[in-house]
Amino acid sequence: MTTTEVSRRRGELEVRGEFDLAAAARFLTGFAPAGQPEAEPGALRVAFPLEGDGTPVGGVLRQRSPGTVTVEVHGPPGQTEAVVAQVRRMCSLDVDGTAFPEAGARDPVVSLLQAIHPGLRPVLFASPYEAACWAVLSHRIWMTQAVRLRRRLTERHGAEIDVGGIRLRTFPAPAELAKVEYLPGLTGPKLPRLRGIAAAAAEGVLDAAALRAMPAEEALKQLQGLPGIGRFSAELILIRGAGHPDVFPRGETRLHEIMRDAYHLPDAEPAALAEIAQAWAPFRSWVSFLFRVEGEARMRESR
Repeated sequence: MTTTEVSRRRGELEVRGEFDLAAAARFLTGFAPAGQPEAEPGALRVAFPLEGDGTPVGGVLRQRSPGTVTVEVHGPPGQTEAVVAQVRRMCSLDVDGTAFPEAGARDPVVSLLQAIHPGLRPVLFASPYEAACWAVLSHRIWMTQAVRLRRRLTERHGAEIDVGGIRLRTFPAPAELAKVEYLPGLTGPKLPRLRGIAAAAAEGVLDAAALRAMPAEEALKQLQGLPGIGRFSAELILIRGAGHPDVFPRGETRLHEIMRDAYHLPDAEPAALAEIAQAWAPFRSWVSFLFRVEGEARMRESR
């Protein structure tokens, strides 16, 4: 683990459409892979390796008005714009959400979800690289086990930075991950696969803008060429890493179960569910995210 000194500057994010930063912060606090504490109600603190060169950076987001989010940037001088751009994508603020309510107007189930979770947009991994690493770490093990592995990897090989008075650790940058030869609890092919992901990131294969610019199926095919990445993981990387707003996850069985229950279609096949999701375009990823959030909330209530 390394400790990095950073400077502080400010940037702003324009909000197009409804957005509630407090809802995003609550989601991230409860999202186990993120592992970030809620140090300031309504604010969102993040730390991550900057996409491209892996510089450890951080930010504190605060929403002063419905249309503006300020970003207190913590990182080397000259990186402010890059940090703000990455944070913008992480909060799905790089997408104009003005027309998102129209998806609810076409589908009453979606309208109810939007009413239950007003202003909640997908909260993403810091990059496709981090999403891909999570896909490898979490493959065929319990979530709690995967979280421990990620935390161990972050503590041993990530960087620690001060983010608005709170010291946070970033996930290891690709250059650091590529050098890892052993991690307690990480067995089988996962470590070689992680190093392969790190190499792909260094070569630009996991560039978010490039993945978003491709037709979705082409991007998914490219991602499935990475070590240990199948259809389910490729969708995770494209949707929750690159932030593609309009992909229906055909490989996510948990989402399909939630949809079958919501639409009272217990025997619906994925193709039929994908047909229902056509009405959500161009926000199929966003609506799928709301279904998962609501499904997880109901699961917790039933325990």
